[in-house]
Amino acid sequence: MAQVPKVRLAGGLEICRILNGMWQVSGAHGPVDHPKAVQAMQAYIDAGLTTFDMADIYGPAEEIFGRFNSQLKWKPSCDAAAPLQGLTKWVPRPGPMDRKVVEKALQRSMARMQVDSLDCVQFHWWDYSDNRYLHALGHLSDLQQDGLIRELALTNFDTQRLEEITNKGIRISSNQPVVYSQSAIWGRRSLQAGWSSTLPPSVNTRR
Repeated sequence: MAQVPKVRLAGGLEICRILNGMWQVSGAHGPVDHPKAVQAMQAYIDAGLTTFDMADIYGPAEEIFGRFNSQLKWKPSCDAAAPLQGLTKWVPRPGPMDRKVVEKALQRSMARMQVDSLDCVQFHWWDYSDNRYLHALGHLSDLQQDGLIRELALTNFDTQRLEEITNKGIRISSNQPVVYSQSAIWGRRSLQAGWSSTLPPSVNTRR
């Protein structure tokens, strides 16, 4: 297996610097052949690329990961030194965020991915005028302490909100900003929104 550079997140999870994005199996690009997708995932593992990035809103991505994960667990030649890492995103509609809502979302992803706990949950919230994202993150942090999550991370949060969150004592492992290559406007907006400001030292911003 090839040696791929890795990075260690705040909670100790080691992930590849190159992530295998699973948006392609969301169905947005056409029908997905699940067996072929699982077969393709094995090729990435064989190349040393063991970290997969998905979301609860990426169609069957979590289920495909779960199917592959189930097969890999029972594969006799599975390299124990290179475990599979599954990073998922939780993208809820803004609304009430009590513990029951948050835990139900995590349990759903765990069932789909066929895991007992989640390596990393990357939380996304698109309406900053509704500050119940703080409620959600508070419950996510509590559930992390309960062992359901190893790493708690963010997706597309600007620096102002990131600072607000960390000042609440919530430990964030990484923040994954998305800048679409086909639109330089997004890149400019991201900087204008404050992503270029100084981040808390514990936060790893992955691009």
